[in-house]
Amino acid sequence: MKQRGFYKPTEAWVGDVIPWQEDGVFHLFYLNESRRVPKEGMPWHRVVTENVVDFRETGESIPSAGPASADFNIYTGSIVRDVDGVHHAFYTGQNPANTGADGLALQLVMHATSNDGMQSWQRHDEHTFGATAGYETADWRDPFVFWDEDAQLWRMLITARHTHGAARRRGVIAQCTSEDLLEWKPAAPFYDPRRYIAHECPEVFQWGEWWYLVYSEFSEAFTTRYRMARSLAGPWIVPEHDSLDGRAFYAAKSAARDGRRFFFGWIASREGATDDGAWQWAGTMSVLEAEQRDDGTLAFHPAQELRETFTEQVEDIVPASQLTAPDSYADILTDEDAPDTFRVVARFDIAENTSECGILLRASSDGDEGYSLRLEPKRGRLVFDRWPRRSTGTEQWQISGDVPHAVELERPVTLEPGQHELEVIVDGDLCVATVDNSTVLSTRIYDRPTGRVGVFVGEGDVTVTGFSLFTRDAIAAPSIPEVELVSALS
Repeated sequence: MKQRGFYKPTEAWVGDVIPWQEDGVFHLFYLNESRRVPKEGMPWHRVVTENVVDFRETGESIPSAGPASADFNIYTGSIVRDVDGVHHAFYTGQNPANTGADGLALQLVMHATSNDGMQSWQRHDEHTFGATAGYETADWRDPFVFWDEDAQLWRMLITARHTHGAARRRGVIAQCTSEDLLEWKPAAPFYDPRRYIAHECPEVFQWGEWWYLVYSEFSEAFTTRYRMARSLAGPWIVPEHDSLDGRAFYAAKSAARDGRRFFFGWIASREGATDDGAWQWAGTMSVLEAEQRDDGTLAFHPAQELRETFTEQVEDIVPASQLTAPDSYADILTDEDAPDTFRVVARFDIAENTSECGILLRASSDGDEGYSLRLEPKRGRLVFDRWPRRSTGTEQWQISGDVPHAVELERPVTLEPGQHELEVIVDGDLCVATVDNSTVLSTRIYDRPTGRVGVFVGEGDVTVTGFSLFTRDAIAAPSIPEVELVSALS
């Protein structure tokens, strides 16, 4: 993996990212997950970037305080700078040996400061505090601090849970306020929908006339969501498509520069580095850029800086090819395997009543095996799928044929008849697909490291008005035969 536009430390994984932008530089603190046994304590590390593509590791930033400390594990938090130029880090301290009143590992809000431009940090254990009245002691984490100009005070949003209520719907974003970043007073909950187990990694920001609240939930979909409001006090509106990405992209938080806003999250790895492996906590850092529509809703796509790293282009490999399969399936594949790292952009003119079309990745020469990014206009979604599926035996029917696709990997998207664009960026085992520059689906592709690319249609009619493949070097791009493909069953 070239690691341009993505980041994974050597022999470790990126957990939650705490972004801070200053003087045009993004300082990306992250939870460094080594996955070593026995556990050695979770520290914050930091990478910096000016172009959201090339990342420079600066090493350990705030280390674990040791097995006897309240912050043996240093979990998610936030960075702010006060009027004197001092940087403040607020973070979660946790030690599995310390339990709260509920018998679970105690979580605490802790504080550190830096007087040398975030090169070193000094802990302030005297400022530590736990859950206030009415909240569970084992869920008091991810403090997000920001300055409220109207109220002239600092606000801290905290992932919390009520002590009573249905267990799956006790999640709440608690709130404390401060005038000096030292003493914090409990305030009314900031967001209390009684909706999820927890609202992790919360953040809030203003963009033009809108306020946005972002958080990650693991109750229904294990995804990052956003809400929008005209004021910091709400009410918070649920947009029609309220998630940033799918199951594999999690805990995203943002930072802005020059009117642009970037979200930094992680694409989860899978156990055993296999397609059937369970999703794991932490993975590879990935960056999405948000665009604000006229109605205030957000569209998401890879940063243009990442796209521009793919400089070698083969234009319109399938110029004006029509795929017609009214009650069947048809595809076109390259003659050779695609490189390990590439970007492909396909433009489809989708006819009315078409069931599916999309891009094939790392496919066999006959197209029967491989990965696919499938647009389904009738269901209004993009899905990631693969073949073969998991087998339960040796017989022909002993496959997971009753599974419609990789069910946790789908994104809602409006697909009216007409022109649509599907972009896919592949870098080693990472795959990021984007529809119409607004809807993103990220995942891992482990089991098939090589194969061909192509386009397909199922039960319908599409015209491929463009198919361009981009690489990062002079590797010869595969070619797709310039033919009109009409199913024999049409």
